[in-house]
Amino acid sequence: MSSNPHYPTTECDPINRRQMLERAGLGLGSLALSMLLADEGRLHAAEAGSAAIGPHFEGTAKSVICLFMGGGPSHVDTFDPKPALANLNGKNVPDSLAKNIPQIARSGMTNLWASPFKFSKAGQSGLEISELYSNVALCADDLCVIRGMKHPSPVHSPAEYIMLTGSQGGERPSLGSWITYGLGSENKDLPAFMVFLSGTDPGENSKRPGWNAGFLPATYQGVRIRDNTIPNLALPSEITQAQRRRQLDLLSSLNQRHQQRHADVGDLDARIRSYEMAFRMQLAAPEAFDISKETAETRTLYGIDNDSTREFGTQCLLARRLVERGVRFVQLRLAFWDAHGDLVKNHTDLCQKSDRPIAALLTDLKRRGLLNQTMVLWGGEFGRTPTATGTGRDHSPSGYSIWLAGGGVRGGQAIGATDEIGYAAIERPVHPNDLHATMLHALGVDQHKLYYEHHNRRELVTVLGGQVVKEVFS
Repeated sequence: MSSNPHYPTTECDPINRRQMLERAGLGLGSLALSMLLADEGRLHAAEAGSAAIGPHFEGTAKSVICLFMGGGPSHVDTFDPKPALANLNGKNVPDSLAKNIPQIARSGMTNLWASPFKFSKAGQSGLEISELYSNVALCADDLCVIRGMKHPSPVHSPAEYIMLTGSQGGERPSLGSWITYGLGSENKDLPAFMVFLSGTDPGENSKRPGWNAGFLPATYQGVRIRDNTIPNLALPSEITQAQRRRQLDLLSSLNQRHQQRHADVGDLDARIRSYEMAFRMQLAAPEAFDISKETAETRTLYGIDNDSTREFGTQCLLARRLVERGVRFVQLRLAFWDAHGDLVKNHTDLCQKSDRPIAALLTDLKRRGLLNQTMVLWGGEFGRTPTATGTGRDHSPSGYSIWLAGGGVRGGQAIGATDEIGYAAIERPVHPNDLHATMLHALGVDQHKLYYEHHNRRELVTVLGGQVVKEVFS
């Protein structure tokens, strides 16, 4: 009890000055230790119930750039040519092919539509790619197209959750969060997981599981980027760096003390770390996001001088700059591929926005020696049917395409196949969980050894299954 009536005892003042200094010192010491562990990429390595942080074996990749095409691009108009559709144009799906189509996908089996876009063989490998992606076709020998992707959900959000979390419920950690949790960061001054959102995409809340940490500590969720900048990064003009440092030291000591009383509240740890990360980002992020010093040739390569390619081109350039600085997982999201009507205009516009920037990203990574350690993923939550819905196509989760490049991937090949009209995967089908296992393998992570204790259950990243697609690397 305090003997001074002007300083009444409260719950926030139960200790004397010596105890306060001792506890504050311990708090700052713990903070210093956590920063050292982060420097070595072993943040949370000693956390109770957690797997050891770091790769389980030598991988072929260090980082991932995920080019997520929200809404579902049409595989039969981009990376899965179907010449048989020309002979069946306007007809119903033949009974001989319909038997391969899952019952859940058997709506809209009429009015087959040949692709209005021309496919050509590209590179020394002869990989066939649509004219929509004529610039990406120049990198054909670096691409591994998986044409037999499939999963059961024809609905956008659950399908996106399957692609990015492995579960259609959206409650599990995103792949980016798992990878960040398992491997840590190579740059203590930048978030290990960053997500670029399209400036016009209205579905941010429904898409959130794609970068959320689920039951993992909140510190592993993706940091969202809008308008190609990190919001609220600059210090108020009246606050100096030294003043902010003193504020954070005080906050840290108080939060550490509070955490000792409430050790089961994981958000406290995330809060402490977020304050520290924000402070370091105020010094490092402006340089990482400043593309003004890039050469005119590089800016032109990415299409930053063109209205249609400027936004996505800038994001692709920033993705290169971030992995160059040790960011582990970068997710770029290009929305509105959901072409139920006017597919020709929709896909032409979106490919015009993304073709040149994606080709530039692959080219730039390769010439800088970064492609061999950076895995690039392109794809959406599903493809689109070979039948027409007026002037568009419907959702097709039963068979669609994605592609991988870099990070140990053998390019210039196509794995698996859909039937002759592109409706369902019939050869070497690959579920998104298999894709996750494959990407983890490239990063040196054993999917069966990466776990997190949650509600007395050892949760695995691929708890719902998943086999490494070894052909990707051979």
